[in-house]
Amino acid sequence: MNRRTTSLNLKKLTLSAVLIALGTAGSFLPFMTFPIGPSRCAPLQHLVNVLGAILLGPGYALANAFLISLLRNVFGVGSLLAFPGSMIGALLAGWLYRLSGKDIAALAGEWVGTGVLGSLLAYPVARYLIGMSPASTTFFMLPFALSTLAGGLIAALILPLLRRAITLPAYTHANRKSPPEDVTQP
Repeated sequence: MNRRTTSLNLKKLTLSAVLIALGTAGSFLPFMTFPIGPSRCAPLQHLVNVLGAILLGPGYALANAFLISLLRNVFGVGSLLAFPGSMIGALLAGWLYRLSGKDIAALAGEWVGTGVLGSLLAYPVARYLIGMSPASTTFFMLPFALSTLAGGLIAALILPLLRRAITLPAYTHANRKSPPEDVTQP
């Protein structure tokens, strides 16, 4: 492993740790989460998912979502419903961003992954692991979709600022070889 790869990995791990800390700490702030039925919606989680998907890639985004969900549950500020929603959304956001290189694809991936797929998978978690009786399989769709929409919009607003502030290239562009720059021109 060369020095440049090590430096990039260290930057990714550091940013990942910051996102995990932000997602976990945000759950302790009453204005960052809100209850809708048995779920505890956390738009900050979706902000972290989108940022992780775009800036770090799908693997990091998935790991971040899992660790935030786990920590929220360990500290008693989350529920088991955090796992299916956040993890599927983060992974799909990362994959779609990797395929397209467009922020809107990551936002759509987070919304579909959490708001639709994650909410559908939350039903068996609620019914069989938590012991609830949700009215239907689509019971969690509206709260998950609203939470995802709020977090995604915040991500869309701060992404341009973050890109200027940090030197970590977007995931899609970090792994592609670009043509060499012409250093002879001023």
